Amino acid sequence: MKIHFSFVLGILMAVVVAGQAKPHRKTHSQPNADIKSDCAGSHMTLTLDEVLAVGNQLEIEATNGSEHIFLTPGLAAKCGYSMESDPWGNTRIYTSLMGCYVDNTDDTFFNIGLRLKMYSDGTSDVVTRDVTKTCSYSAWASQEIVCDRNYMEISNDLGERDASPHTKGHAGNIKDDLTNNAMLKVNDTAYGIWKMTFYTPEPTVMMLDEVHEAGYGAMTSPNRLVVRSPYNTAQTYSEDVAGVPMEVVKVGTYFTTPQGLRIVDLMAACPTGGVTVNDGTISWNIPRYITPLLTGRVKILEMHMGINGKRLDKAQMASRGYTLSSTEYHLVIELPIGSPDGYFKSHAPDYQYHLSYTVEPMLELLWIAKDTQSDTRYKVLFPITTPLMPWYPDIADETIPEEGVFKVKFGTLLHDVNLVNITFSTGVLSAAECNAKGFLQEQKYSNGSKVYLLQVPFSDDVVLKHNPEPLLTAYFLPLSYGFMVMPEETPFSYSLAVDASLNDVVLPSVFGTCDDATFFITVKYGSQGRNFETMLGTRMLTPELGRVYGQTEHGTHLRLSLPYTSLDVAFELFDTSSVKARLDVLLWEPINNWSLSEFSLACNFPLTTTKCYSNGTMTALSVKVESVPNLVPHQLTLRDKSCKPYFSDDRFAHFSFNVNACGTSRVFFGNYLLYENDISLDYSAKAFTSPVEPDFRHTVSCYYLVNDMATLEFDNKPLVNIPSAEIGTGQLMVEMRLALDESYELFYQAQDYPVQKFLRQPAYFEVALLHSANPQLELILDNCWATLQEERTSLPRWDIIVDGCENLEDRYITIFHPVVSDQRVVVPALFKRFSVKVFSFVKDKEVLQDEIYVHCDAVICDLNAGNGVCSQCRGSTGVRQPVAAKGQRLQRSTTLHEWQISSGPVRINFLK
Repeated sequence: MKIHFSFVLGILMAVVVAGQAKPHRKTHSQPNADIKSDCAGSHMTLTLDEVLAVGNQLEIEATNGSEHIFLTPGLAAKCGYSMESDPWGNTRIYTSLMGCYVDNTDDTFFNIGLRLKMYSDGTSDVVTRDVTKTCSYSAWASQEIVCDRNYMEISNDLGERDASPHTKGHAGNIKDDLTNNAMLKVNDTAYGIWKMTFYTPEPTVMMLDEVHEAGYGAMTSPNRLVVRSPYNTAQTYSEDVAGVPMEVVKVGTYFTTPQGLRIVDLMAACPTGGVTVNDGTISWNIPRYITPLLTGRVKILEMHMGINGKRLDKAQMASRGYTLSSTEYHLVIELPIGSPDGYFKSHAPDYQYHLSYTVEPMLELLWIAKDTQSDTRYKVLFPITTPLMPWYPDIADETIPEEGVFKVKFGTLLHDVNLVNITFSTGVLSAAECNAKGFLQEQKYSNGSKVYLLQVPFSDDVVLKHNPEPLLTAYFLPLSYGFMVMPEETPFSYSLAVDASLNDVVLPSVFGTCDDATFFITVKYGSQGRNFETMLGTRMLTPELGRVYGQTEHGTHLRLSLPYTSLDVAFELFDTSSVKARLDVLLWEPINNWSLSEFSLACNFPLTTTKCYSNGTMTALSVKVESVPNLVPHQLTLRDKSCKPYFSDDRFAHFSFNVNACGTSRVFFGNYLLYENDISLDYSAKAFTSPVEPDFRHTVSCYYLVNDMATLEFDNKPLVNIPSAEIGTGQLMVEMRLALDESYELFYQAQDYPVQKFLRQPAYFEVALLHSANPQLELILDNCWATLQEERTSLPRWDIIVDGCENLEDRYITIFHPVVSDQRVVVPALFKRFSVKVFSFVKDKEVLQDEIYVHCDAVICDLNAGNGVCSQCRGSTGVRQPVAAKGQRLQRSTTLHEWQISSGPVRINFLK
């Protein structure tokens, strides 16, 4: 959730643009009793009470000596300022101690000045508040990473981490007049930033002026280098870490020191997701090991949870029901919806009333790298707003017919909802007009929520009247409440109708609601008690059926709970995630066969109709809908008419099948493989009752990811005593393919598998390091083997290549093929080719399976290591590399990097 930095708080909302002309206003200052400032770690927090901000347009200026700089959203993200405001004017302003315009004394004492301007529409007054705060903070880690609402900040100790003096090769690119960071008002006498290289992962080089123009912040303090980036820029990118999306910025910073040019690589990775909401609890998952930031093993020294930028101790967390726990891959913060640190907000999508809940947890970690003993502090401020939750206000008909007044109680609603009007049968009356007629009362509770009580006399013109019999007068009041959610001014409405009769009978009535699995029905008795029968769908409510549906009697009404799968519920339609079901309730008087009350309730219920499993199995559920009344579920089939439901009843048909069976089609979309099938009627088995009965067809589909990419990290060892810049990390990809023949010109594609081969027919494999032309690297095949299953570690297995050489125990020895340069092969050392005669696994002379999979462990070697281990066996000479003892792995240089690849399956035809 990103926050606009200029707000109109309260009812009025607008965005203030820098440089926009404003009308002449009278400015005056007020005391700051309703403003609170706090120092919290590396931030200063300013809190404004809603009494100050409500109804006002707020502008924020940073104090820089005698100047006041208006903070636009872009400048705020660049300079380390952020703001959080709820719809009622409660506002928090956060300032980074490393931000622009902060008076910094030796990275220990920080003087912050802000000027707040409040504009009110319809008045010429401007209220200004000048706020100053001094914070002290010296517990800086070697590296500090802050993920704020609108920016990512990395601050690095200039005496720590990856800083290296420039080499002779850089000297020719350094200008004598290095650009100084004048805008940020920092002391660049000792340190001056020259240029920066952003990696996305492709490098983009910018001079310091270009960095600032692009919206990034870069500065040096007395002891630290600070880089700040907004989210979603051209130089940031997204990466999935343990299932959590992260926004990543990676930059190399070139800066001058009294000793020469130095380079520091900085990186921040901030979560942009990982939130789930279930059963009234918010779960925020953060990767336990944020791999983009880690180059080795780390030890977590501290782990804290907080709210609104402030840490909470264990007692505070327990009193609020908060938990901070860890799993193998995640740190998990759980917060109950409705905790006092957050707030509810009303919404009206599609004119339906919903609620959301917003809370802002904080996670702070301190870890130390085990190899360098360098510490990193990682802090995330993460506002969370739940998905919209439907909210159904209670509707209570409190009418007493003998009093001659309709009384309807409607609520509860949040305080940000206003009643605008009510539509009656004669027209629309505003809320003020309803009040003037004495119809409407608003009741407010201490927490700000409200209910509306409507009282309409039977004699008023808005009430409909009719006489079904001489001795019976019936009164009917249809209503439609029109509401507005503030301050967005989003409308929604609720329609209902109440009725009553005088002189002999008050008719019974029915009300109902739904949750995600059940219809809840309330039948309110009339003045003659339970003198009626109840019809649910097409069946009479008998005592036996009442026990099934949990019928309870309450003197004036009865209640029923019907699962939406009940036989008395009609299915109108369904899709992949829900089914729309309808319950019809009829109250009728059996003696005269009068219909007393009819009620229909249609709701959408969650229902997963298709599931996809990693073993290639699909399950599908088909539902009999009302529009196809003669559908018999057990007659449904897949495309292959022999594939029928494994279970069915009068309403459902359940299918389970493999994606390679039952006529399932297969289509490739990039890295995804889509499987699709249809559920339809087997018309050869169906007895038709109408030539125009609707056709029934239900399409089910699954898709699977068929390719993925990993990141391999390596570095080159510099020559002794010659300083050099650290080698960065990048993405390498190793690929194994099966060639059509020994020319290695054409290869089988993904849609060709499983490939058909005969016993003892050669299979030609090629393994290549992609997207690299580095002649100092060589690809080595360490071990290759075959299995019956796709899993690399499955048994049985047969070794093809062992410790880089052919398996001498194999009767048909693996043959290595030379690789020469051509149009496709630029560096032969980055390719390996071998062939093996196709074989099968047997047990007691019986073939176990007609498919095999081939797997390899590939090693990337640095040829400059000079250890003699990085070479492949050559079949023509029979020379073998040293072989490790049984049960041990051959030890290789630390400059080697391993890669795991697989190919297959190869299907064997047993023809000689």
